[in-house]
Amino acid sequence: MDADNEAKGKASDQVMQNPQALAALQDKIDSSASIMDSLPKSVKRRVNALKNLQVNSTHIEAKFYKEVHELERKYSALYQPLFDKRRNIVSGEVEPTDEECEWQSDHEDEAALAEDLKKKAAIEEKTEDANEDKPKGIPEFWLTIFRSVDMLSDMLQEHDEPILKHLQDIKVIFSGPDQPMTFTLEFHFEPNEYFTNTVLTKVYKMKSEPDAEDPFSFEGPEIIDCDGCEIDWNKGKDVTVKTIKKKQKHKGRGTARVITKQVPNDSFFNFFNPIKVSPDKELDEDSEYTIATDFEIGHFFRERIVPRAVLYFTGEALEDDESFEEEELDEGEEEGQDEEDEDDEEEGDSKTGDPQPAECKQQ
Repeated sequence: MDADNEAKGKASDQVMQNPQALAALQDKIDSSASIMDSLPKSVKRRVNALKNLQVNSTHIEAKFYKEVHELERKYSALYQPLFDKRRNIVSGEVEPTDEECEWQSDHEDEAALAEDLKKKAAIEEKTEDANEDKPKGIPEFWLTIFRSVDMLSDMLQEHDEPILKHLQDIKVIFSGPDQPMTFTLEFHFEPNEYFTNTVLTKVYKMKSEPDAEDPFSFEGPEIIDCDGCEIDWNKGKDVTVKTIKKKQKHKGRGTARVITKQVPNDSFFNFFNPIKVSPDKELDEDSEYTIATDFEIGHFFRERIVPRAVLYFTGEALEDDESFEEEELDEGEEEGQDEEDEDDEEEGDSKTGDPQPAECKQQ
């Protein structure tokens, strides 16, 4: 099942579970059909011509998004030196200069401090520096981000955390010119006791062209499939499986024995072993949800986490995301209140028993 069918299936399920949405959809279909049915044949011909123009417009839009992808690839090369320096600072390979570390905090305007407070602060800072342990780089940088972002923390298990302490960088690599549209997430690890890989990868395949059967559904590039990678776990360190003991009883002799077997275990590292999308295989609802969530996470890494990592580490990006969600919620609540007010007004009118105009009275 491809991504289009998946989206249609989800929309269909939501509509079927919501009678109001189903009625609205039916009204929309009936309205569209009734408009076309009511048109003279000559006008229908012209409407069909407009729809063909719309299809042509959709194909131009698809070319636009392909060029956007090329621009992303071009500017990715310009961003990369900054991201490489970020990695070096996080890992402790490079110590930033005093000038690079200067930052005017929104909560502490040094220019407004009295001179004696400045001196006191300088003395305290020297004392803290003398007593403070000297950690290397920024410890648990990426792990902190994983813990903070709901979408990632939902996948994170306690046994994943010691491994993610070794994560040094996440990169986004865009496909080259004249190649199928993809992007790759690269997770770079320092040497560790858990696996021998230094880089774990996840490739997301994209489609940016209208569907021949439903061109008007095109809304830009969409992820249609993804490939993970094999993790070379050291013996006894694979957190994606767990060993359980099971008692077996011999039917004939009545004797019992205990066997051990490995079963799948919840872990972030299952992210690198995704469910495969196959056009020949019908997926159950749980699998469809898992795939859709995987695609959403991949997109979130690409668009938000990697470009703005330090702001997710400090929590500033989380505050922005929450503010945006609250604004959307407030708008929705206002709309709902408006509808309630209208219903109340209508109910009030019906209770007053206002006389109907003569032309509305039943004969």
